[in-house]
Amino acid sequence: MFTVLGCMLVGIIAGFILRKKQFKIIQKVLFVLIWLLLFLLGAEIGSNPIVVRQTGKLGFDALLIGVAGTLGSIIAAGLLWKWIKPDKSTNEK
Repeated sequence: MFTVLGCMLVGIIAGFILRKKQFKIIQKVLFVLIWLLLFLLGAEIGSNPIVVRQTGKLGFDALLIGVAGTLGSIIAAGLLWKWIKPDKSTNEK
């Protein structure tokens, strides 16, 4: 847990120090890495026989919680992006 938080803190500090530099490839690399992480997470869950056996018992509630969590994350990320993204139309005036 502390390792993860430490890595995030180091990343935040590095981002703060390098915030004036433009790294055009970073966004593409992050996009690929996030999709790879999601794929590997799915592969790990699918290869675990205990989880696969318990899927029927988890049922509709687990599906509902998963879908609600995913949709909530997407909506929250969209709202955060609109809040922090500068409006181009006001900058052009």
